[in-house]
Amino acid sequence: MVPSYLLDRLAQSDRFPHAARAARQTLVGRAPAERRAQLELSIDENGSLVASVESAPDRTIRDAQGAETLPGVLVRSEGDAPVADVAVNQAYDGLRSTFQMLLEAFDRNSIDGLGSRLDATVHYGSEYDNAFWDGERMVFGDGDGQVFRGFTASLSVIGHELGHGVIQHAGELEYQGESGALNESIADVFGALTEQHSLDQTAHEATWLIGAGIFTPSVKGVALRSMLHPGTAYDDPDLGVDPQPADMSAFVRTSEDNGGVHINSGIPNRAFALFARELGGKAWETAGGVWYRALSRGLRTNATFSEFAEATLAEAGTVDRSVAQALRTAWTTVGVNVRSGNGRASE
Repeated sequence: MVPSYLLDRLAQSDRFPHAARAARQTLVGRAPAERRAQLELSIDENGSLVASVESAPDRTIRDAQGAETLPGVLVRSEGDAPVADVAVNQAYDGLRSTFQMLLEAFDRNSIDGLGSRLDATVHYGSEYDNAFWDGERMVFGDGDGQVFRGFTASLSVIGHELGHGVIQHAGELEYQGESGALNESIADVFGALTEQHSLDQTAHEATWLIGAGIFTPSVKGVALRSMLHPGTAYDDPDLGVDPQPADMSAFVRTSEDNGGVHINSGIPNRAFALFARELGGKAWETAGGVWYRALSRGLRTNATFSEFAEATLAEAGTVDRSVAQALRTAWTTVGVNVRSGNGRASE
């Protein structure tokens, strides 16, 4: 969740010595399907009792107890009452919010579409400054307390990491270069949509921030990333300036960060936010549906921004001409040029 370039800067901080030590520790640390349903009872217009079976999440929360060994001790299972540990309850609730967004927006039953269990581990490592998806579960660090708070506090972080699970099951995107940046960006879209769906926000009401509330008040910044305004999420003497470019003219070519996967994800992020705001209404409906179908219908594992733009334009064209035009404008604004009339994209 937190890119290595940000942790690298923090590790050199004199202003935050405690957080610098935690960042160094974080940098050297490591980063079966079941179906579940719930019975819904209602009264129809004739006064008769109607029973229906709906998909429901199956969650487990485990506690790593400060170790870097997974999965940890089971502390809360599906249907259990809240516990005294705030991080456990935040993770439990965040998993449900993500599950509900996927189900109601995309008719997807959990991250694999088949009702798989949602597993999470909290209190990973000592002052671990990150959260990650390890291919099987969500893992949350508690942060160092100086720069980062506990990562369960941000619903967009939870939605983002489970989004990586959806991407994994829908078809892997190689975690390198443009395809890696698409992987990160699509996960950010899932994170933003989870938060917006939970708050019932429109695209214009939403902040489009990823990881808002993760920084402590000591940091001059509002979030890890801004989808609508890449490059503006933070500007801190120790963490530096948010390096995300807003368009292809500032695309960062680097061997670090797996070829800039967290940095250049700002470009497709902005395209989605602009597209959703142009359409108006709830972003998880039309705009989110276009992104989700483009992902789920198959992409090359090393897909480029151009190829993903092409896939989204093809999906937008099945909705109506105005939706396709709004999307074409969004991709053009961020410098991914598209040919008019045929829904195709090009570099």
